[in-house]
Amino acid sequence: MELRLTDLRDGESGIITSIKIGHRRAHREHGRAGRRWGFRRRLEDMGLTPGTRVTVVKSAPFRGPLEVHARGSRLAIGRRMAERIFVEVKR
Repeated sequence: MELRLTDLRDGESGIITSIKIGHRRAHREHGRAGRRWGFRRRLEDMGLTPGTRVTVVKSAPFRGPLEVHARGSRLAIGRRMAERIFVEVKR
């Protein structure tokens, strides 16, 4: 079952399947074409790429960031960024 990273509860894990960046035309119309590449690159720099197992350590209340464990590191990811990361979960 494919879910958003934000749909996982504390302690649950999954394998990253895809990262949704947004519609290309919408970015061009708003002058943000370069931002979508920065988003993907930032995730890659953190080690969050398709095929990576990620575990939600703690989900902050009131739509705050998620603390996740991936590739031996703990990372804090903003909620809006985490909503665009999709994971495969076996429940």
